[in-house]
Amino acid sequence: GVFTNRNEVVTLRAQNHSFRVAMEPRTQRRATPANRGVFGIALNGVVFDPRPEQYWNGQNNSGWSYEPLRNVRAMEIDANNGHADRRGVYHYHGEPVGLLNTLGKPTDMRLIGWAADGFPIYDEWGYRDPKDPKSGLKVLNPSYWVKPGGRLNGPGGSHDGTFVEDWHYVAGRGDLDECNGRTGVTPEFPKGTYYYVITERFPSVPRLFRGTPDSSFTQRQGGGRGGG
Repeated sequence: GVFTNRNEVVTLRAQNHSFRVAMEPRTQRRATPANRGVFGIALNGVVFDPRPEQYWNGQNNSGWSYEPLRNVRAMEIDANNGHADRRGVYHYHGEPVGLLNTLGKPTDMRLIGWAADGFPIYDEWGYRDPKDPKSGLKVLNPSYWVKPGGRLNGPGGSHDGTFVEDWHYVAGRGDLDECNGRTGVTPEFPKGTYYYVITERFPSVPRLFRGTPDSSFTQRQGGGRGGG
């Protein structure tokens, strides 16, 4: 892909991953943070990894982590919203542009992968009425927004989306819940299912699981230049 910082690109290497997902996943009352491993895997075998990679002052305990897609040059993000970590593992931080291009224009909801808890992952186009596949398509909006006011510590300045901590969830403000998903019918699940959405806006790749992620997705460790 075309990288934003050609001089700092990490070389991609062939990988051999083995992941397991539940055939009949169940939603849980409480969401589980996706900060101990990858979130899921795309249909082309590339993993989705929302974890922050660089921190304010270079300290991972600073309480302030840079949001990758708001710092694409520093994070060496390519034209497909992805890059490789220090082990050469390529992964997505946002919409898999190249994969979406191979699927063509959205005439229906498009399945693009599977989350670690077994629920499907779709691109940002979903039904206007989640219960009616004939209601037409629309871009599904997340319910995360930049916090008002300024930062009280750390880097200072105003909340502007540069850091993950600049964002907060506002229930009902968008189409999706705090896990960046919702329940509804899809082409693959005409009777309905919970599903995740990869969005252009934050959080892009979900940061929380609605179900229980399989432990096989936490075995991949490592990181990029300051993260994963």
